[in-house]
Amino acid sequence: MQDILEAIMAAEESNDPDRELAGVAGLPVPESYRGVVVRAEEARMFDGMTARDKDPRKALHVQEVPTPELAPGEALIAVMASAINYNTVWTSIFEPVSTFRFLERYGRVSALTRRHDLPYHVVGSDAAGVVLRTGAGVTRWAPGDEVVAHCLSVELEDAAGHDDTMLDPQQRIWGFETNFGGLAELAVVKANQLMPKPRHLSWEEAAAPGLVNSTAYRQLVSHHGANMKQGDVVLIWGASGGLGGYATQMALNGGAIPVCVVSSPEKAELCRRMGAELVIDRAAEGFRFWKDEETQDPDEWRRFGERIRELTSGEDPDIVFEHPGRETFGASVYVARRGGTIVTCASTSGFQHQYDNRYLWMHLKRIVGSHFANYHEAWQANRLVALGKVHPTVSRTYPLEQAGQAAYEVHRNAHQGKVGVRCLAPTDGLGVRDGELRARHEDAINRFRGH
Repeated sequence: MQDILEAIMAAEESNDPDRELAGVAGLPVPESYRGVVVRAEEARMFDGMTARDKDPRKALHVQEVPTPELAPGEALIAVMASAINYNTVWTSIFEPVSTFRFLERYGRVSALTRRHDLPYHVVGSDAAGVVLRTGAGVTRWAPGDEVVAHCLSVELEDAAGHDDTMLDPQQRIWGFETNFGGLAELAVVKANQLMPKPRHLSWEEAAAPGLVNSTAYRQLVSHHGANMKQGDVVLIWGASGGLGGYATQMALNGGAIPVCVVSSPEKAELCRRMGAELVIDRAAEGFRFWKDEETQDPDEWRRFGERIRELTSGEDPDIVFEHPGRETFGASVYVARRGGTIVTCASTSGFQHQYDNRYLWMHLKRIVGSHFANYHEAWQANRLVALGKVHPTVSRTYPLEQAGQAAYEVHRNAHQGKVGVRCLAPTDGLGVRDGELRARHEDAINRFRGH
């Protein structure tokens, strides 16, 4: 592993980094590597505890694991950096179910997928790194290529997946519903998960957008989601967070009018730094959409809707970008304009949504479910990053050994934007290949740092 790292680091000082990186093809693949895992034997360790009291630091372990054999159509990558997503938090607290159920089910698909059904699960659904090896049939990528990986894993042997790969019956999220994920020194991906690493970004910056940026693109921009157009009023919950931070940028980049909902003055300021003008600090303004655990408060929905209209000169949202779920969904359905769209994923505050159907059915609104993105959507989202149109939202990074702490920060919502994890990268700031493009966007790239 040290030889691989030294070969990658040699590119930092080289005038020809591509030539240096091509040398990894001649290096042996390590028999094992370090990865962040949960263990099947601990899957019931939090039984009887509330979700909030479950501690990812107790369930996530860094341990040495055997390097799996590559199957046809796969690639082995040396992971320089990864990032924390809510699915890693869910994995670490074994909610809503233990991910070992996913691995067991995947292991029954074929002799090749049986590799994934193990008593440990290497987690993580983001990665930026260097291709080390490719399996049979891979022609688009070669050892030495600098890449980022999106998290859609599909078999594509069923006709249903060939119009939209997210509809493939064997669609899974890599590092959550499959093994050998990105929070590790090495990772196994399907070749059609790979995309070019944005050359003006460091490893940790390039790793961070993957899951959330692609999710936001499908949810907001794609015709599979809300199909946002210029002039649309877009209500964005958690607008400075890991998902909302990209939705806010895409709304602004696409000529829409974001109404950013946040929960602190600091988060409101981050939205303004991104260029948003209409911001609601729902904590400061005291919005409470539930009277108690069982009862929502329609009066608060109305007050919230009136506040939105104050900001928009009387307009209701054309699109509501929904991901908190249970806590906010009733309000989201209420405030969307007549004929508007509520596009939903994630449900980080709870999966059981309640809303008053009169405001949906009588006002001809639509609820659209959205889950990650297909390869084309992920590629387009990554292209926006590579062009400097959308920027990473990394606020802080941790070394691989502290991935549990990083997941804890996300679980407790004690973070802004995305929390990165350095896997092989020894420090932040490595991997930048286009300094000129970076210099033009330096402030935007760093606006979340330290928050």
